[in-house]
Amino acid sequence: MLRVLVTGFEPFNNAKLNPSEQIVTNLKSDDVPGAHIITAVLPVVYSKAAEELLALIEEHQPDAVICFGQAEGRKAITPERFAVNLDDASIADNSGSIRVDQRIHESAATAYETSLPIKELVSALRVEGIPAAISLTAGSFVCNHIFYEMQHALRDKQITSGFVHVPLMSEQAENFPDLFTMDLNQMILGAKTIVAVLAARSDA
Repeated sequence: MLRVLVTGFEPFNNAKLNPSEQIVTNLKSDDVPGAHIITAVLPVVYSKAAEELLALIEEHQPDAVICFGQAEGRKAITPERFAVNLDDASIADNSGSIRVDQRIHESAATAYETSLPIKELVSALRVEGIPAAISLTAGSFVCNHIFYEMQHALRDKQITSGFVHVPLMSEQAENFPDLFTMDLNQMILGAKTIVAVLAARSDA
C-alpha cells in the first residue's frame, strides 16, 4: 500500500476560496486502490508552510508527497518540473510578509527537479479528458517556497515528491471574470489520477 501525502493551501490574497484546499478536503484515504491518502491544508505563510509540510512528512513517513496550489491564469493542471531557490513576489503572504529577491537557502542548489513522473502524469490526465501540461517552475511565491524546501529536505531520500498547480475553480469565476476556471470535480479526478499513477508504479 503506497502512502501518499497530499497537501493544498488555504485561500490567500483576500480570496475566500482556494481550489487546492477544496481538492484535499474532498479526498478520502481510500479513494484510490493501492494507496492510502493522507491530506493536509497548509498556511500561505513563508515561515510556517514548509515547516508544517516537513513535520507532516516526518510524522507520516509517506512514500510520495504531492503538493497542490492555485495558479490563476492557468488553463490546465500543471505538474511543475523545477523548484527554484528564490522567494520573490509582489503580493504578501497571509502574515503580511513580502519577500523580494531572497534566496531560500544561501548555500544550496539553485534549483531542484521534481521526482514525480510528470510526463506520465500529464498523459494520464489527458486520457481522462483533463487539460494538463508540464510547467517549468512553480513561480517564486509560497508554492515554490514549500516545493524547494521539500526537494531540498528529501534530496537524498527515496520519497517521490513534487508540486502541481491547478487553475481557478468555477466558483471563483465571479471574482476572476476574465480568467479560465475548471470544475472542481474535474480537479479532484485529476488528483486521484495522479495518485493512481504513483500507486500503479509502486506495484510494477
